[in-house]
Amino acid sequence: LVLIIKMTLLPLTYTSYKSQAKMRVLKPQIDAIGEKFKGKDDMKKQQATMDLYREAGVNPLGGCIPMLVQMPILFAMFRFFPASIELRGEAFLWATDLSTYDAIVSWSGHIPILSTLYGNHISLFTILMTVSTLMYNWMNNQMTGAANNSQFPQMKYMMYGMPLIFMFALNSFPAGLTYYYFLSNIVTFSQQFIIRKTIDDDAILAKIEAKKANPKG
Repeated sequence: LVLIIKMTLLPLTYTSYKSQAKMRVLKPQIDAIGEKFKGKDDMKKQQATMDLYREAGVNPLGGCIPMLVQMPILFAMFRFFPASIELRGEAFLWATDLSTYDAIVSWSGHIPILSTLYGNHISLFTILMTVSTLMYNWMNNQMTGAANNSQFPQMKYMMYGMPLIFMFALNSFPAGLTYYYFLSNIVTFSQQFIIRKTIDDDAILAKIEAKKANPKG
C-alpha cells in the first residue's frame, strides 16, 4: 500500500524536491536581501524576497504540494486501520495484535499528567514513526537551506512540534497504523536520496539566472 501510494505521487514528489533545490540555491541572495533590509521595514524585505522568487520563477510553497495531496490519504488511513477486521489478532514483529497498540513497556500505576496525556504504555511503532518524521523534517530543512524558515519561521515550529503531538495522540492507536506511517517515512527517505542524486544545483542556478536575465524567454 505504501509503495503504490508513493509511486503514484512520485511525479509530484520530484517536482517538490526541484522546488526545494531552487530555494536552496537562492539562499545566498535571500540572505543578501535580509542584510540589506536588516533593522528596516519587514514588509519591504518580504516584498524584495517575493520579487526575487517571481524573477526566478520559483514558488516558495511548491514543496508543500505533495504534503497537501497526501493529507486526505493520511486521514483515510487514520480511519481505515482502526476499523480493519483483517488486522485483528494478526502479529507482526514485536506487535502481537496489529489492531491495537504495540506496548513494549507498560505500567499499572497512574502518573499525573503523563498517564492522562500519554497513557500507561509506550508503543514502539509510534516512537519509530515520531523519530523518522523528525529526521525527515530535519533533512528536508537542510535540503532547502533553511530558506523557508527565514520567510515563514512558524513553519519550523510546526515541523518539529506536530510529530511530537502525534506521538502522544497515536500512542494508543493500532500498531498497523503507526507502522504504516513509519514505513511511509522510510520509503520517502529512499526517494529523497535517489532524487537528490539526480538534481544538479549548479544547473538549476544557471537556469534561474537565465530566466532572470530574460524573463520573457
